[in-house]
Amino acid sequence: MRRWILGARPRTLPAAVVPVLVGTSVAADSGIIWWRALAALVVALALQVAVNYANDLSDGLRGTDGPEREGPQRLVGSGLATPQEVRLAMLVAFGVAAMAGLLLAAAVTPWLLLVGVASVAAGWFYTGGPRPYGYLGLGEVFVFVFFGLVATVGSAYVHQQQVPAVAWLAATAVGFLACSLLVVNNLRDRPGDAEVGKRTLAVRLGDRRTRLLYVALLDGALVVGSLCALERRWAALILGAGILAGPTVRIVLGGAEGHDLVDVLGRTGRTQLAAGALLALGLAISA
Repeated sequence: MRRWILGARPRTLPAAVVPVLVGTSVAADSGIIWWRALAALVVALALQVAVNYANDLSDGLRGTDGPEREGPQRLVGSGLATPQEVRLAMLVAFGVAAMAGLLLAAAVTPWLLLVGVASVAAGWFYTGGPRPYGYLGLGEVFVFVFFGLVATVGSAYVHQQQVPAVAWLAATAVGFLACSLLVVNNLRDRPGDAEVGKRTLAVRLGDRRTRLLYVALLDGALVVGSLCALERRWAALILGAGILAGPTVRIVLGGAEGHDLVDVLGRTGRTQLAAGALLALGLAISA
């Protein structure tokens, strides 16, 4: 069990929890249907875990995640699990997401099925297939769209069956937070990725500009999230997450590398959770 928890990459799971939390809070003014909120959370978490296993599988088979990499070991790359085992774990996770998604589609609208198919396809082709877009520097686009816009707006839609303007603003903030997590992860892996030809955005931008992008995303998320206060005044609570973001930004701008960035990844995840929780609280109490 320990190796499968490792492969699920727990530090990345806030990227799945936060959009559902925020999107559900957007719907607080018209009433939250709690079983739908739970189903949306299952979909998001299962998709995140499935994508993590898919990345582990594809990167391991391509030889881009060897045992010498910085950060936590990968299942296939380090030999902790066979490709067949990881493929099965990935399919199980995708299956759990599909079942929860089918329940929501049956209760809300069949159009959610198309969103689910697109999410699964995007998750696989991130590092899988003949031309994975994650190797072309487009990973942040996938994360912003699916773990920002789609997950947040979708979580609001399943309750209201409409999307208020504040949902898009909140979704943008959530997308920035999710992207900051990926950017710092790719900053840590940049030297190794460059050696094996994995052209992530961090590799394309270089060290300094990637660090500046991380700061822009993290700080931008707090600013954009606080703009939700124009419609729901207590959304400005998100600015309280700056207490966690400040030290993390200083560490990144200070030139942290390698294993030190593993700690930054954890800090970023905690900042993401705090910002998401504060934004969700503010949206809910001022609905």
